[in-house]
Amino acid sequence: MAVYFSIILVAITVITGIVWFADKLYLAPQRRLKVVEAQNNAKEKSGVELPAETITTLMEPSPLVDTSIQVFPVIAFVLILRSFLYEPFQIPSGSMMPTLLDGDFILVNKYNYGLRDPVARKKFFEVDSPERGDVVVFKYPQDPRIDYIKRVIGKPGDRIIYRNKSLYIKEACQESDAKCPDFVQIVNTFTNKYDGPDAQEGMNQFEAAMFNKTHNILNNQNTLPRTRHYFQQAGTAQDEFLVPAGHYFVMGDNRDNSLDGRFWGFVPEENLVGQAVAIWMSFDFGRTQDSILPHWIPTNVRFGRIGAIN
Repeated sequence: MAVYFSIILVAITVITGIVWFADKLYLAPQRRLKVVEAQNNAKEKSGVELPAETITTLMEPSPLVDTSIQVFPVIAFVLILRSFLYEPFQIPSGSMMPTLLDGDFILVNKYNYGLRDPVARKKFFEVDSPERGDVVVFKYPQDPRIDYIKRVIGKPGDRIIYRNKSLYIKEACQESDAKCPDFVQIVNTFTNKYDGPDAQEGMNQFEAAMFNKTHNILNNQNTLPRTRHYFQQAGTAQDEFLVPAGHYFVMGDNRDNSLDGRFWGFVPEENLVGQAVAIWMSFDFGRTQDSILPHWIPTNVRFGRIGAIN
């Protein structure tokens, strides 16, 4: 749906832009010439000036041209903002709890990871690349029509182990390294039993310290690891992942309720949409089944959630 919207937005911008430029360069000058000609004819025939109302009528563009003139600047601004700066998204599930909740409306930075054209999504300007711990929106590799949001765990060349609900990361060995890095366990510090929205029995919240970043995750002590369903990669253990060049490994913060890279593999760099940087609005849609109001009408505004995403 997002792809179709981008195509439609580009098409409207191009069409209205062509009309806008045609009016500036040709149609408006032609209307002015007609006014001058009409004024000269009026002076020759009756010796009087054309009424102001007549001049205004002659200078007015057609309804189609006038609409394009009014719409083009707005549409062009929206296209530039949405394609190259920030794009709004809505969180549709709880896979990123407690960081993001169902009903959060977020802003995604589109230029942090390089600028892409809005239709073919080919990168034409390099800026930076994702870091471990970034929350990213990307095109789901198995169906690029769908947008997913997860947290970056592994960069190209990293080895990742997720064993007994503990995360281990071995950074890619660089040519400049005198010795290749060893596996580092990401320390999870228990903070509380989670009792927030969509809480489940046995769900605990931890603070994960991933190198130079910290974020919150959830683990459910009543849910067994689903190792046998993990993505299988030649040359690695069942719970180990070697991130290929040009790819990233991602996981949801709600570790036992997230369909992420553990199950389907890696995110190609070209599938990246941008970095989720802020929550600009958050609605609670909790409603009892006997409510007469539609489910899409919010029951509450969670002002306390508005702000930067960690």
